[in-house]
Amino acid sequence: MNYSFEYIDIILLAMIVGFIFLRLRGVLGKRTGFEGKTAPQFEEVLKNVRSEQKIKKQESFDEDAQKEFLKGAKIAYETIITDFSDDDNKLTKSKPLLSEKIRAQFNDALNQRHDRGHFAEITFIGVNSANIKEHKNTNSVLSVTVDFVSEVITCIKDKNKKIISGDPEKIKKIYDTWVFSRDTRSNNPNWQLVDILT
Repeated sequence: MNYSFEYIDIILLAMIVGFIFLRLRGVLGKRTGFEGKTAPQFEEVLKNVRSEQKIKKQESFDEDAQKEFLKGAKIAYETIITDFSDDDNKLTKSKPLLSEKIRAQFNDALNQRHDRGHFAEITFIGVNSANIKEHKNTNSVLSVTVDFVSEVITCIKDKNKKIISGDPEKIKKIYDTWVFSRDTRSNNPNWQLVDILT
């Protein structure tokens, strides 16, 4: 009889363990949270929140963002300087890098140079330094002022190739302060030169 009671106890324990296992599986295996579609009004709220988060991320100008910006600013600086010296008297490579105001100023200078029969020879040596002097955010528009120090060989010649100014054999150090800007609400990630400070 004792042996039969032991078997019954074992069977009962096994059943209890099995019951507990099934209960745990039922609870742990269930999914929690709302799995249906979001109500339309909440979809609009979520869309606005995501949009605001995206803008805030784009507006942030932390140390890493500044480093990346300066890399691009150096390339833009060289592109604009060398484009201004091309013989065709037209801005080609640098056009998307310039605001309408700066592009108009550059075109006026190019037209005046062309009317005088002059042309520029510029050999860009390199950017010695580029430092952010100031950056600010106004109504989601980021503006960054950069101090450039560069080295170039430059001279202006007339139509007879006579040197009017500069020296084709001498490296000249140039100091420029340029202001770049971009609208963080725009899908266009490019910065534009918006001002040249004297």
